Amino acid sequence: MPHKIIHPQGWSPAKGYANGVLSGDGHLFVGGQVGWNAEQVFEHHDFIGQMEQALKNIMAVVEAAGGRAEHLTRLTWFVTDKTEYLARQREIGEVYRRVLGRHFPAMSLVVIAGLVEEGALLEIEATAVID
Repeated sequence: MPHKIIHPQGWSPAKGYANGVLSGDGHLFVGGQVGWNAEQVFEHHDFIGQMEQALKNIMAVVEAAGGRAEHLTRLTWFVTDKTEYLARQREIGEVYRRVLGRHFPAMSLVVIAGLVEEGALLEIEATAVID
């Protein structure tokens, strides 16, 4: 089955990767999204602000492929600061529900030493199945 590259309208070009790949059978693979905007600029330098933007970026890719939050089947979070993640659980939940609603796909969280994008505090990748 053929696949299609998904790139939200108005976003700066991805360099050496695809923001999303939609398979012929409706599986959408969203590359890791950091907390920068469509112009690849970090407007927020705090964990919660970057988390909200990363989730919005995931939704932009999902929506560009014709999907909605309820099509998400998996999220993998990569965070650089476990202590901050654990300390901000209430705020994380509030922002999560604001962006994705009360849809909770399978999730993993991995604590890492750092990310490629300078200033990024987390990265989230996603999988969705769009019917």
